[in-house]
Amino acid sequence: EKLIKNLNDLGYTTPTPIQEKTLPLLLKKQDVIAQAKTGSGKTVAFGIPLLLDLQPKRSSPTALVLAPTRELADQVAMELRKLARYKPNIKILTLCGGSSMYHQIKSLEYGSDVIVGTPGRILDHLSKNSLELGFVKTVVLDEADRMLDMGFLKDIEKILDKTPKDKHTMLFSATYDDEIKEISKELLNNPKEVQIKDSHDSKSIKEYFYEVEFDEKYEALANILITYKPASSIVFCNTKDEVKDVTSMLIDDGFDALDIHGDLDQVQRNETLLQFANQSCNILVATDVASRGLDIKDIEAVINYDIPKESENYTHRIGRTARAGKSGIAISLFTKHEKRKLSALTKEPIFKELKDNFSNQTPNKALMKTLCIHGGKKNKLRAGDILGALTKDIGVPNQSIGKFNIFDFFAYVAVEKSSFTKALKGLQNGKIKGKKFKVWELD
Repeated sequence: EKLIKNLNDLGYTTPTPIQEKTLPLLLKKQDVIAQAKTGSGKTVAFGIPLLLDLQPKRSSPTALVLAPTRELADQVAMELRKLARYKPNIKILTLCGGSSMYHQIKSLEYGSDVIVGTPGRILDHLSKNSLELGFVKTVVLDEADRMLDMGFLKDIEKILDKTPKDKHTMLFSATYDDEIKEISKELLNNPKEVQIKDSHDSKSIKEYFYEVEFDEKYEALANILITYKPASSIVFCNTKDEVKDVTSMLIDDGFDALDIHGDLDQVQRNETLLQFANQSCNILVATDVASRGLDIKDIEAVINYDIPKESENYTHRIGRTARAGKSGIAISLFTKHEKRKLSALTKEPIFKELKDNFSNQTPNKALMKTLCIHGGKKNKLRAGDILGALTKDIGVPNQSIGKFNIFDFFAYVAVEKSSFTKALKGLQNGKIKGKKFKVWELD
């Protein structure tokens, strides 16, 4: 009853197709290999049986989720924590590269119930004997095809060798090719196959294509952003250098843009995604590192500044929009030399022409800015404490305050631009829960 109430509180009242097909099998502890695109609800599909089967009194984890990237691992852990609210004292740890090994080892010493991590970092902990997998009852391989693409197969095999043979294993993959089928035979025990092919279609995503000259691509992008004025959009480039260049040009032209790519460290990546998710930035320029694993709501548009090298990446890119039953647009720029590639991306491309009269229009601006507070869960700081300081002590209107993100040592809060200076100076000169904290603008 508590689980069902929590699902209702989260708004999960009707199962998605992947949940409807996999849950009956997974609840019976049947191994499953499931094909499901991003945004299909697969985290809830494997999260419910995973949490039901936990043994929280053990100091060693009883569930392990392997993911290809830090971003996906963070998203999965966040969703699992929401699902686990009905169950007290569940500890879910993320173990990924880019974060302090020392702090991860210290966290593991206090015990854990669920580990969500990338194969490389999980192996690092196994080699240091800081992680014990001998009591794991449930293993999830999330975005398995992506992990294979990244060369993680041998790492996965080494990790699973450290887990009990009678474990319950679930494999989720966006594609379902011969390699996935072969791997499932090796890693899973007589798995049932579930395929969900149509997670987004032409009704939910409108796909538009603009032919441009190569040296006019940026001008075309600016034109499109001003013409469509999406409240939030992701612009995909094929290289990190191009991501940096496009972001710089957008900022110079007055757009609120941030970039995410492989040169950023974990803190920078987290803060970039946080600002995009809380509406402090409305354009995220990214390489394909962001095409999977991001579950940011209400992205209105995906723009392919570059046509992806693999048609599969096109599917993952446009899957960032039209999530949870909503609609969205996917816009792609292509040169005449790339036109022959389009048939591999979509069946019925809609070709459009750029408008000329956009240069005197202003870019769509972000609604919010983000405050960063040097204090978090370890300081017993809660969202309600910060809200009280902002509204009661400083006088910031409640409706001007947006999303909160509270971590161990830092807290972030989005505030409307009209009230931001008042909020910033008020917190810098005042106190929260009777304590003084360092506060600054995240920029």
